[in-house]
Amino acid sequence: QVQLVESGGGLVQAGGSLRLSCAASGRTFSRYAVGWFRQAPGKEREFVAVIRWSGSPADYADSVEGRFTISRDNAKNTVYLQMNSLKPEDTAVYYCAEGSSGSYYRPRDLKVYDYWGQGTQVTVSS
Repeated sequence: QVQLVESGGGLVQAGGSLRLSCAASGRTFSRYAVGWFRQAPGKEREFVAVIRWSGSPADYADSVEGRFTISRDNAKNTVYLQMNSLKPEDTAVYYCAEGSSGSYYRPRDLKVYDYWGQGTQVTVSS
């Protein structure tokens, strides 16, 4: 079983940047995918970005395309989410999750992710 721990959240002004980290312990990440999701108050959890071990290009939600970048460091067993040009509407709790084999086909579907971190709060002030 893998444990995922997010870090790097905080309070930032609009236009600023943050880098979130998702560190895995217990074992290495699965060979499928790791995704980032977010949930704002009163809203459903939504897809943000995914990185797949198959070599397929990273995938991003339209709302963050061009501003966010997902990457991984295999040596550190960590996945990152670099967030630039942050907007107030990016305010949410951000979660990382490890995908099952289903994430290869449906990387944006929350249901195909088996393990989740506890989340890290990102607040963007206007």
